[in-house]
Amino acid sequence: MNDAVSSPMLSVPREQALAERYGADAALPAMPASGVVDAMLRHRSVRAYLDRPLPPGTLEMLVAAGQSAPTSSNLQAWSVVAVQDPERKQRLSVLAADQAHIRQCPLFLVWIADLSRLDRVAQGIGREAAGNRYLEMFLVAAIDAALAAQNAVVAAESIGLGTVYIGAIRNRPEEVAAELALPPDSMAVFGMCVGYPDPTRPADIKPRLRQSTIVHREQYSSAAEAAAVAEYNQRLNGFQAVQGMKQTDWSKQAAQRVSGPESLSGRHRMREALAQLGVQAE
Repeated sequence: MNDAVSSPMLSVPREQALAERYGADAALPAMPASGVVDAMLRHRSVRAYLDRPLPPGTLEMLVAAGQSAPTSSNLQAWSVVAVQDPERKQRLSVLAADQAHIRQCPLFLVWIADLSRLDRVAQGIGREAAGNRYLEMFLVAAIDAALAAQNAVVAAESIGLGTVYIGAIRNRPEEVAAELALPPDSMAVFGMCVGYPDPTRPADIKPRLRQSTIVHREQYSSAAEAAAVAEYNQRLNGFQAVQGMKQTDWSKQAAQRVSGPESLSGRHRMREALAQLGVQAE
């Protein structure tokens, strides 16, 4: 049977996906029909993979999807390093908080905010790339990488593969750069595991804050936010219980994550790391 047809990631109907995402009692209007949106609604992060190779051409398909994303001024200021060597995945996993799924997945993608190519292009025609010394250009590169990566996620899930982003690739950026032989003026901004989900360790659709908390019409208003966060805490606790996870309010988790530099897993020194990697962000 075709993998895309048989995959449980592709079999959840829209109504169920919306109920899992927002709660069964969420009041949402009827939405336009869209197979693409239906696939997006079924997204879940996958942290357990089968020991199974990917179909030939998968990497090229994911990159083609990534390169079909928008890019600021057509600068295409990103690159991706595809890692399949078990020993390199092992070393990268240690640098990224020792996450086992990095070692387990058949393909680990490291997405690069890459200004170095623009440096070389400008130098090649005798021009300077002084604009690359400003924070705006690093933001352009990081945003370009994120847009491309999300297109790759949608593409991967469309053929029954699972993915998970790895922000911990920024924990030790200089060592990651050395492992991947990155040139100056580039930085790994996140990783991504890709592979077939292990059906014995399924990942469910995680609840999100309701749209009424996220969407502001005409002007920003947080008037109803406290009640919405309290509702979300309760709904997320229910999800955690079903998943066998430690039950913790989202508000407490979020507050802990932003409580201070000690909660940033080494990423509080990002400006220093950028300078060490030759990325100047004035």
